[in-house]
Amino acid sequence: MSHHPTNFQGSVSEAITASIREKIADAVVEVTGQGGHYSIIVTSEIFRGKGLVDSQRLVYGAIAHLMAGDMAPVHAVDTLKTRVPT
Repeated sequence: MSHHPTNFQGSVSEAITASIREKIADAVVEVTGQGGHYSIIVTSEIFRGKGLVDSQRLVYGAIAHLMAGDMAPVHAVDTLKTRVPT
């Protein structure tokens, strides 16, 4: 895993989770990773009936501010899975 320089203070994983939950209230969020590279799994009813691209856009939209700029805490989302609750 590479290291990505950032001036972000605090837990990036917690910031990702909080940002997604702000936009998707019922989301169950799992975040793993470090060094600017993260894998995210989001489970929510909001994805029901949506295609993969639309579902992923919702998540990326929620964390866009964490990916903006040269010193952004999230350099890459290596994997993003969206699921509907069973």
